[in-house]
Amino acid sequence: MVTATELTPTAELIGITKKYPGVVANSDIHLSLRPGEVHSLLGENGAGKSTLIGILSGMIQPDAGEIRISGELVRFESPRDALERGIGTVYQHSLLVPTLTVLDNLLLGVDQGWKLGREVATTRLQELATLLDVEIDPSAVVGDLALGQRQQVEIVRALWRGEGVLILDEPTSMLTPQGAEKLAQVVRRLVSKGLAVVFITHKLNEALDLGDRVTVLRRGKIVGEVSPSDMLSKDRKAITKEVLQMIFGESTKASNTTVAKHVAKSDEQVFRVDQVLVAGSELHLVLDKVSFALNRGEILGIAGIDGNGQKELAEVLSGQRKVDSGEIQLDGKSIQLLSTAARQALGVRYVTDDRLGEGTVGPLSIALNIVLKRVGEAPFWQRSWIKNNAIREFARVLIKQHDVRTPNELVAISNLSGGNIQKVILARELALNPRVVIYNKPTYGLDSRTAYVVLARIAEQAESGVTTIFISTELSEIVAICHRVAVMYRGQLSEPIDVRPGIELQLGALMTGSTTV
Repeated sequence: MVTATELTPTAELIGITKKYPGVVANSDIHLSLRPGEVHSLLGENGAGKSTLIGILSGMIQPDAGEIRISGELVRFESPRDALERGIGTVYQHSLLVPTLTVLDNLLLGVDQGWKLGREVATTRLQELATLLDVEIDPSAVVGDLALGQRQQVEIVRALWRGEGVLILDEPTSMLTPQGAEKLAQVVRRLVSKGLAVVFITHKLNEALDLGDRVTVLRRGKIVGEVSPSDMLSKDRKAITKEVLQMIFGESTKASNTTVAKHVAKSDEQVFRVDQVLVAGSELHLVLDKVSFALNRGEILGIAGIDGNGQKELAEVLSGQRKVDSGEIQLDGKSIQLLSTAARQALGVRYVTDDRLGEGTVGPLSIALNIVLKRVGEAPFWQRSWIKNNAIREFARVLIKQHDVRTPNELVAISNLSGGNIQKVILARELALNPRVVIYNKPTYGLDSRTAYVVLARIAEQAESGVTTIFISTELSEIVAICHRVAVMYRGQLSEPIDVRPGIELQLGALMTGSTTV
């Protein structure tokens, strides 16, 4: 029996190098993608994964190296060239047009006449749906489909011109546990038919569960690989330790994805939300009578698939959005009529999920971004005069406390990495005695090490008595850090339940609208 290792690679990247000003994104990369194999690609943000995949998918031209498809030397001038050779990519964010039907989305860019194209497309859709073992309605409007169904259409689109290599870029980031399991079944079916699958993820357990082979990039170079034989023969704990060492080098201790949950939670109720309603339209309630209460030092996790009201809830709690009815209390006093600034003065802080658009002003310095919400206040302003020295000194202290990697506090914040921008936002919101902090996906897009640092900081603040609302689509984070968790589904919030081992399946059921597992 011929194994995947013995077969000619479907695609090979040989000596790939790509440089940008001041950065070597890829350095002499050699990567083989074999038929019938899931190849998990791991690495921190900035490790070079996106550049490498951009080169393979025809979006980026390498400075050196070559690409071979089934042994043949090729050059991709555009994504269309890669698609023609059977290299398809499913990106983290959907490229489908939500107002069009499935079939119309698949016809975009097709060269045949419209009538002939629809006939050919319908047949091709049926072929690929059979290959994936899924049912896809060609007349369904994409915007009406569930996220898992949209992803199936994305996979069909990626395989449209040929079934060679399928690249999946963070494919489970928006899926429930059940949706992720369905995706895994689809992937396994594809590799059983001889496809080569590249699986890019930040989630180590996911990479090990699905991958036949694991390759790790660090600082633009391949630093290690776990072969299929090792995946089958070695102990899972040993493989996990080995991969973590590849990803983080000597700093694996700081990258542990489990954050010790504090137990110092008092019985003093600090924050209460009672029957809060926000009407979006006659047929749709953005928030439908949401209620919960939190004690001092408690962390409440709010899970759910994006778009079910989590962001709107965060905006309501922070004062950025008005409520139509209901009450929000801090220390037993109503605050729902107070402005954002008034709530901040009482210790209510908000860490947005939009760190570049809403959370910061890119051209301004780190120092000015740190005092952005305190314009006109002492000690940073006096009689309308800005006190630059006070601002800079305050910024330097917070930069040191939060380990922000920057030459100095005067650097424009847009020049920092995403992780360091997030650290600046945390520094700003956690300064000056916060009482209640609302986090909306605070680790979104961060590598494992930076995410751990952020989670550890949140846990430390809770230990000191800060009450926390932790909104995340990552169930592993919620289980690691929260005392209780509730699920947002179509504007409604479930009753909070205590976090315990094995809770993920129950949460996944609630995220899809089911009350039973």
